[in-house]
Amino acid sequence: MDETPANNFLQTIIAEDIASGRVTTVVTRFPPEPNGYLHIGHAKSISVNFGLAQANGGRCNLRFDDTNPEKETPAFIEAIEADVRWLGYEWDGDVRFASSYFQQLYDWAVCLVEQGDAYVCDLNPDEAREYRGTLTAPGRNSPYRDRSVEENLDLLGRMKAGEFAEGARVLRAKIDMSSPNMNMRDPILYRIRKVAHHQTGNDWVIYPTYDFAHGQEDAIEGVTHSICTLEFEDHRPLYDWFLDHLPVPARPRQYEFGRLNPSYTITSKRKLKQLVDEAVVAGWDDPRMPTISGMRRRGYTPAAIRRFCDMIGTTRSDGVVDVAMLEFAIREDLNENAGRGMCVLNPLKIVLTDYPADKVEILSAARHPNREDLGERALPFTREIYIDADDFREEANKKYKRLVLGKRVRLRNAYVIEADEVVKDDKGEIIEVRAHTIPGTLGENPADGIKPKGVIHWVSVPEGKPAEVRLYERLFNHEAPDKGDNDFMAHINPDSLSVVTRAWIEPALANAEPEQKFQFEREGYFVADRFDHSQDKPVFNRTIGLRDSWIDS
Repeated sequence: MDETPANNFLQTIIAEDIASGRVTTVVTRFPPEPNGYLHIGHAKSISVNFGLAQANGGRCNLRFDDTNPEKETPAFIEAIEADVRWLGYEWDGDVRFASSYFQQLYDWAVCLVEQGDAYVCDLNPDEAREYRGTLTAPGRNSPYRDRSVEENLDLLGRMKAGEFAEGARVLRAKIDMSSPNMNMRDPILYRIRKVAHHQTGNDWVIYPTYDFAHGQEDAIEGVTHSICTLEFEDHRPLYDWFLDHLPVPARPRQYEFGRLNPSYTITSKRKLKQLVDEAVVAGWDDPRMPTISGMRRRGYTPAAIRRFCDMIGTTRSDGVVDVAMLEFAIREDLNENAGRGMCVLNPLKIVLTDYPADKVEILSAARHPNREDLGERALPFTREIYIDADDFREEANKKYKRLVLGKRVRLRNAYVIEADEVVKDDKGEIIEVRAHTIPGTLGENPADGIKPKGVIHWVSVPEGKPAEVRLYERLFNHEAPDKGDNDFMAHINPDSLSVVTRAWIEPALANAEPEQKFQFEREGYFVADRFDHSQDKPVFNRTIGLRDSWIDS
């Protein structure tokens, strides 16, 4: 895959850097923290970092910034690697970890202490907040700021040796407590965490902060363009300060772009974790989640997600993107590539009284109306078929284009039929419709000139298969579920999932492979569930409707 980034100001910067000779080989990186699954915002960052590297003949590193061992797990690492590959990208060389650089980072921390640029501080968190000041008031120097180099080296070594309790001491950079940029007010470089690390085990009891580690990791890896979202713009002076004060092997530059904020969506890992922890969803890969794994399970395609990221462009401004753009991208992709099939979600039996009871006629239909390469599929036709109950009425006005008593309708890829009578149960509910076929209408209009009212889908009763169909909608019913003071949990859509346990599918659909995608004619786009689907128990997830029901309804 070699895609030239469109509508991307970063491409202009990179082209100028190459032309001026500042950069010969473009090196970017994607640096997730392995404390959760990747979401749609990460997909944008992946497409930017990997896409720019590919477009400019460079390389992109996958690096896990694993500096917070309490929340990080190997399971998250595996999921992130799988997501990046599924999106169609491959990182340069081996997977990298911040933890691989822990010794070098510590040595550089010692270097800062020796230069008088860092000190060990004993303020507790509450005291540190008080000394830090506010956005309108400058901070105050810590009473421990003027410790000697010798004392700081001694205390830092004892921190590393595990002599002190968590929270007792931290290592801070000595910058400027009166800076208008809060990030420059003597930020923390190391804190004590007596927990095992998923990569280094119990080798360390102090861990670097992201702000301290990130720029130095970029320098070690020779990153030329360190690309992040706009919330890190105020961190850039600190990023540069560390590079200016340390003997790093290279000088990366940080650039920021506007993060992806889709409507009807949350992208806070903390809030996504809350949805999982409180069982609002079935897990990180629940098809209603905006995680890459969730979208994959729902039937979204890598091409559609990459197309969406390209459609919205890469700019220097934050803003809300209409999630309908993403839904448009997946509809467009599936319309062009998904095979067709028929599934009846609310079965109503039709008995064709003129059709032989023991006859099974194998009809043929295209797998896709515009894709001859996808071939044909066999449709068994029998005396008893199911149609959707919504496709029949005893009486209806002229606007109703389906089956009505005494009227005709065409069965998709089959005959024209006419409804004759209904059979009802003791409660007066229709349980069966008796009808007859119109002769000579397989692929032809009726010879008597009486045209059918419309076209409906159907499935053979004896030849079809039962299936579970999960009908997904947006998880939130509010355009900005977590904006301002909104309690995002109050905006959960109660209709985000409904399960049809007795849908009826044409037999070929039971043989679908997990993750195989279809348009169920007149119903929407569906995917065979990645984990639960089997031939013995078919399970399909609705990816998206044929039209935007949030507008059309």
